[in-house]
Amino acid sequence: MSSLQKIPVSVVLLFLSLNARGGDPFRPSAGAREAGMGKVCVMTSTFWSSFHNQASLALNKSFAFGFNYENRFSIRELGTRTAGIVIPAGGASLGALYSHFGYQDFRREMAGLACGIRLGEKIVAGVQADYFSERTFGEYSNIVFITCEAGIIVEPSQNIRIGFHLFNPVPNSVRKTFVPLRLKAGAGVYLSEELFAGAEAEMSSGDRLIIRTGFEYEAAPGFRMGGGLSTENTSFSFGLGYKLKSVELDIGFATHERLGITTSASLVFIL
Repeated sequence: MSSLQKIPVSVVLLFLSLNARGGDPFRPSAGAREAGMGKVCVMTSTFWSSFHNQASLALNKSFAFGFNYENRFSIRELGTRTAGIVIPAGGASLGALYSHFGYQDFRREMAGLACGIRLGEKIVAGVQADYFSERTFGEYSNIVFITCEAGIIVEPSQNIRIGFHLFNPVPNSVRKTFVPLRLKAGAGVYLSEELFAGAEAEMSSGDRLIIRTGFEYEAAPGFRMGGGLSTENTSFSFGLGYKLKSVELDIGFATHERLGITTSASLVFIL
């Protein structure tokens, strides 16, 4: 492929990725389990949700590592590969995350280091430092920046959780790249031992309010299914998961009103 051909391909992929991710293209994709629930994860304590609200790291007391692949609209160049690890450390838990989006001539990379700790009987909190880079083919400028994020989870009762998460509180005046400030808040309830339902709202600077709702149901021991709805691109979601001893396997599907279906697959090992 010649240079003249590569440039429009990169531009098209940039447009698609921005359209698919709304106003915050630098955030890594959620895990397949979370994607199947409509990305309702600000209050949950799953492996991948620990990197979307670092407070839930404090609720994960087992060493775990996992891998996730997201295939957007069956376009290989829009694939996102993510790897993460959670390490219990006394009264806290540590986490590390790496995510790669794109292909040779247009790619985004993200790395994060996180920590979650219990502050009281009913409240946990966490923080994460993030490194982001965006590299494009040819004479286009590359982007590199550092930011942070933090969150809390409150458990007013045994079956109710409320989560808050803030991404990028750093003023854009201190860097050349515009990165949106984002606030998420949500609540979830365990209606029974097998059924969880939740909803969350997301506000991002320069973008409209996004509402997400989702549920997860354990239909049989080790087997779960979930679904969700998001006002972002009018997206419906569905997911299936299975846990066998220390291994969790999940697959999730999310629709887009114009671009098609995004498929996610996750594999998590809990030791």
